[in-house]
Amino acid sequence: MTLKTKSIFAMAAFGLFSFASTAMADSDEYFPPVNHPLAKQECSACHMAFSASFLPKRSWRKIMKNLDNHFGEDASLDAKDAKDIRKWLEANAADTGGGRTWLLRGVSSGETPMRITEMPWWQRQHNKWEVSARSFKKAGSKANCVACHRGADRGYFEDD
Repeated sequence: MTLKTKSIFAMAAFGLFSFASTAMADSDEYFPPVNHPLAKQECSACHMAFSASFLPKRSWRKIMKNLDNHFGEDASLDAKDAKDIRKWLEANAADTGGGRTWLLRGVSSGETPMRITEMPWWQRQHNKWEVSARSFKKAGSKANCVACHRGADRGYFEDD
C-alpha cells in the first residue's frame, strides 16, 4: 500500500472521507468505474466492465462498431443500446480531458488500440512490477483485472 493510500484511509477513518475520495480520484491507482447502468449490465455479462478512461474515443468507437465480432464473440446489441453505450464510452474516454490524458502517452493519434493490454501505460505498469506469465495464466487472462486487483470493479487498482 502506498503512503498516499495509507493517508487516504487514515483520513477516511477520521471522517474526512470527502477529501479522501477526491485525493483517491486524483490517484493513478483509481479509475472511474462504469456508472452507466446499461454499459455495466451489458459489458459485465462477459467480463469486468472496464473504465471508459482506459482507451481513447476512437478505440471505443471501433469496438462498438464491431460488436458482432467482439474479440471472437458475438456481443451484438440493438442499435439504440449500442449508440447509448458508445456515447457514454466516448464521453468518458481517456482523450476527453477528464484528467486521464496521461493514459495516452506513447499512443500516436493515428493508432487505434483495440485492447487495454496494448496500451503503453498498461504495459509499463505490468512490466514495472514484473508480473509473471504464470500470474497471468493463473488469472486466466490479462484482462481479468479482479484476479489481482480486488477493487478493480470499483475502480481501485492498488498494487498491494
